Amino acid sequence: MRLRRRLGALPACLALVVPLAIPASADVLSIQAVSCSVDYSASNWGGGGFSANLTLHNLGDPITSWSLTFTFPGTQRISQGWNANWTQASGSATVTATNMSYNGTLATNGSTGIGFNGTYTGSTNASPTNFAVNGTLCTGANTGPTVSLTSPANGATYTAGANVPLAATAADSDGSVARVEFYAGSTLLGTDTSSPYTGTWSNVAAGNYVVVARAYDNSGAFTNSAPADVTVGANTGPSVVATPTAVTVAEGGSATVSLRLSAQPSSSVTVTTARTSGDTDLTVGTGATRTFTTSNWNTAQTVTLNAAEDTDSAAGTATFTASATGQTSATITATEGDNDLSSYAQRFMDLYNKIKNPANGYFSSHNPPIPYHSVETLIVEAPDYGHVTTSEAFSYWLWLEAQYGQATQDWSRFNTAWTSMETNIIPTHADQPTNSAYNPNDTATYAPEQDTPNQYPVPLDANVSTGNDPLASELSSAYGTSDIYGMHWLLDVDNRYGYGRRGDRTGSPSYINTFQRGPQESVWETVPQPSWEPFNSGQGGPNGFLPLYIQDSQYARQWRYTNAPDADARAVQAAYWANVWATQQGKQADVASTMAKAAKMGDYLRYAFYDKYFKQVGNCVGPTTCPAGSGKNSSTGLLTWYYAWGGATEGGWAWRIGSGQAHFGYQNPLAAYALANVPALKPQSPSAQADWSASLTRQLEFYRWLQSAEGGIAGGATNSWAGRYATPPSGSSTFYGMYYDVQPVYHDPPSNQWFGMQVWSMERVAELYNQTGNAAAKAVLDKWVPWALANTTANPSAGTWAVPSDLSWSGAPATWNPSNPAANTNLHVTVTSRGQDVGVTAALVKTLAHYASESGNTAARDMAKNLLDAMWATPNQDTRGISTVESRADYNRFDDPVYVPSNFTGTMSNGDPINSSSTFVGLRSWYKQDPAWSSVQSYLNGGSAPTFRYHRFWAQADVAMAMAEYGRLFP
Repeated sequence: MRLRRRLGALPACLALVVPLAIPASADVLSIQAVSCSVDYSASNWGGGGFSANLTLHNLGDPITSWSLTFTFPGTQRISQGWNANWTQASGSATVTATNMSYNGTLATNGSTGIGFNGTYTGSTNASPTNFAVNGTLCTGANTGPTVSLTSPANGATYTAGANVPLAATAADSDGSVARVEFYAGSTLLGTDTSSPYTGTWSNVAAGNYVVVARAYDNSGAFTNSAPADVTVGANTGPSVVATPTAVTVAEGGSATVSLRLSAQPSSSVTVTTARTSGDTDLTVGTGATRTFTTSNWNTAQTVTLNAAEDTDSAAGTATFTASATGQTSATITATEGDNDLSSYAQRFMDLYNKIKNPANGYFSSHNPPIPYHSVETLIVEAPDYGHVTTSEAFSYWLWLEAQYGQATQDWSRFNTAWTSMETNIIPTHADQPTNSAYNPNDTATYAPEQDTPNQYPVPLDANVSTGNDPLASELSSAYGTSDIYGMHWLLDVDNRYGYGRRGDRTGSPSYINTFQRGPQESVWETVPQPSWEPFNSGQGGPNGFLPLYIQDSQYARQWRYTNAPDADARAVQAAYWANVWATQQGKQADVASTMAKAAKMGDYLRYAFYDKYFKQVGNCVGPTTCPAGSGKNSSTGLLTWYYAWGGATEGGWAWRIGSGQAHFGYQNPLAAYALANVPALKPQSPSAQADWSASLTRQLEFYRWLQSAEGGIAGGATNSWAGRYATPPSGSSTFYGMYYDVQPVYHDPPSNQWFGMQVWSMERVAELYNQTGNAAAKAVLDKWVPWALANTTANPSAGTWAVPSDLSWSGAPATWNPSNPAANTNLHVTVTSRGQDVGVTAALVKTLAHYASESGNTAARDMAKNLLDAMWATPNQDTRGISTVESRADYNRFDDPVYVPSNFTGTMSNGDPINSSSTFVGLRSWYKQDPAWSSVQSYLNGGSAPTFRYHRFWAQADVAMAMAEYGRLFP
């Protein structure tokens, strides 16, 4: 039941409680898929209406025209059709469809998609089965081959340089197997055309991989095997072993590293240690050469590393390599412990080195690498798997590398992080190919949101007017492209789900999505689906996953992405600090090109200001009566929950939407300030700076409106009550005409229950105050900080502390009056539980430190220090970072049912069935092979709740940065 709160990206995750909208004027594409002679799929609308899509697949010789006949088994009548000439005589159940001029020619294994709308009476709408083409009865469905990967096994581990055997079994019930291909991610490892299907994956590099076998049959259909997670560790022998592999060397001092051999050599081995890159102030002292014999090979010998005394305040780094003939070298990272830095800044370097140590598993093996959501794979939060990742993780990586640049004056790693983000989680032009067809005056077709998953799919309604998009033209003019420059929120890093990139089923990383069915849909109730819907077999049903969410007369292959504005704003926030610190060092030129990209991201981020369907903001009730917006009167001026965009994979339509739901936790006044005032971060669009300047004022007003009598900040506001412009409860207070919502966006658990939202958002307010002395920011903090301090304790000597965890709310704010803001005496918050979430604690530390540095508040400064010291204490240290024991009682929901309409059946890429009996783990059966699964299964069998020490990327990065910021602000 804590499914969404531990997140890190949690909030951003729900991004798409949004229907898959398409423009009213779109030309919908026909379905074309390699599957069977005739594939028939019907979707009932209710009230006796339905639509059907058919794929006619030619398995024989080429034909130049075709006539398809079949007989309805019931009372069905065709009312209209497409892509064929449809006839059905009055009173007859027999249907004939003949080709159009453009789809009569079908090559061998060619196919075409056709469809119709119809009606039926009674309680059932049975499908026809007696299809015939040109008088010949169709042979039935080509079910595709079956395939099972038998080597490597799921969870297998190897050593770098190993030759990994590949093996699979495959069969085809209605034909023959043509070949089996083996993939690691998107890399083809080998192909075998005859059984037994085998191969060899040679000289494998260290890293984490997802391996699949793909079998093709004689008609071209293919099936992927269940994937296998494979870990390839560093080569351990024969090799030089260094302990530790990362050290801090005090300026003017030295540190020692122990060397030994991993295995007994046949003769003496001389190991030479030398600096191979980095700061020349770091050098080898004693022990540059060490000799190991056949008898003392396992006895540690030391090498001393020295750091010269210098006058700069940078904590330089260098790489040293300990090498020997016939041995794999050991690499040692040394960081200068500058004596001008505090111990907290040195702690930052220690934690940074743990995060960046490849052996600790925070990053994928991609080049450039990708940060995982967590080191551990068995973890269910906003992302439902640890090696899925989020735009949030990328934004924290950028921030971490900015902090590293501040400490070392090395900005190459910050730039590399941005490059990885741009390469991996900002969709390329190939990922969003039809934006040029977007019409800013026809943004999207309206579809109402519903309250619970079992109220989906929902119908599209072209009768609801939508407003115009005021950003599209100036953005395309400014940047010379119709593409969106923003992160999609969710990424399957190693293609665990098997959807691949752009429907190829093997490419990684893979864009995916989850939440789409109303505020009550928790992570335990989602159906993960690809962001690129190719209608491939094994990827949902005949129409992909679309019928789970949208009722439509005809489904089209499409792409769609959802942006989490808090993550993009955090990326801009990180860029702001990189610019400040690089400029202070005289190295602004090192980051200038990345600043321009951050400004561009901020330009597109303005889509998050807008109502979902660009309707006017303020007292917007009734989908048909709330007027469509024009110009910028559909802007909330706030960072709402998401913006999304999509279109056809081929053909002439695209769409864009915003969101009418604004949560205080997503606001980022520092990013707004930077985009409005910092020259290096000036967006190119002519109206962008003015928009961000106005947003800065509006965001600070929003905090003031939502601040409770105690000091905590309440949920937010919406321009579309219930996501369908419903009538809000009588007496609802408003903020510029938007209605107060104590739990905007999601309800399981309530979106303003988690204290993490408080510290995430207040840290940005504190940074703005620290940088500018903004009086409105100070007023909010002056009330919030004493409330947070009163509910926080720390005992550094014992390594214990407690910060708020869960909150409950009562009352409501008064309607906003900007000229005379109310004191909100009727809005209250209660801390209902406390905990030791290390990421939340780190964000609280940074909030207190920035506030204390500017205000002089010693109580805030001292609590920040005590929290840092408590986290740093021995009980919370481990080889991967800072962690505490977490009990996960919510894991009793692994076998929770997932709502699937009774008329929908399909499969996940690994073969897991999707139907009305689906459960969370039933759609993710591979979880049962996870090394940590036994503790969950024991819990499901009636045992105690499992416990874990989790290493979430965002949280570990934030702990490291909290150390650095305290050391910087209070040297």
